[in-house]
Amino acid sequence: MPELDNPVLHAIRERRSVRRYTEEPVSADEVRAMLEAARWAPSGKNNQPWRFLAIMGGDARQQALAELTRSGSAVQAAKALIVVALDKSAMYHQIKDHQSCGAAMQNILLAAHSLGLGAVWLGEIVSRERQVFEALSLDPDAYELAAVAAIGRPSRQGSGQRKPLADLLIEPL
Repeated sequence: MPELDNPVLHAIRERRSVRRYTEEPVSADEVRAMLEAARWAPSGKNNQPWRFLAIMGGDARQQALAELTRSGSAVQAAKALIVVALDKSAMYHQIKDHQSCGAAMQNILLAAHSLGLGAVWLGEIVSRERQVFEALSLDPDAYELAAVAAIGRPSRQGSGQRKPLADLLIEPL
């Protein structure tokens, strides 16, 4: 495939999940930049059903979240966490709204990468939604848990491979 000189396509290809971080903090301005990117994600009917909770490193809730996921070491080492939740009152379609939150999370990850940060999408934590909401004092009648991102300055680069495009096509181009 020819390489395109396009910063967005380049960022998509170069971004990796990063689970190990240095001790250097993530600034509130960097977190705001990631949240700004997230709010520009697409959503069905432009309902923007996502709601965000930013937790800075050292917050007592960080340890509580670390105990609720297999990626606890990444959560403990993170200098910021972003929780993405669905506002039930803003929803119009379960699948579409979850997809919108996924798009917001992708924007968070791409923004983190563009800022020189490392981040990982913690998806499996949603299976512990009740405990997560208890730890965060969030109302389960008002929200659904979509995902959590652990963010920091990478202590090493992430890695990962992708299947060839031909293996993923239902029919050839």
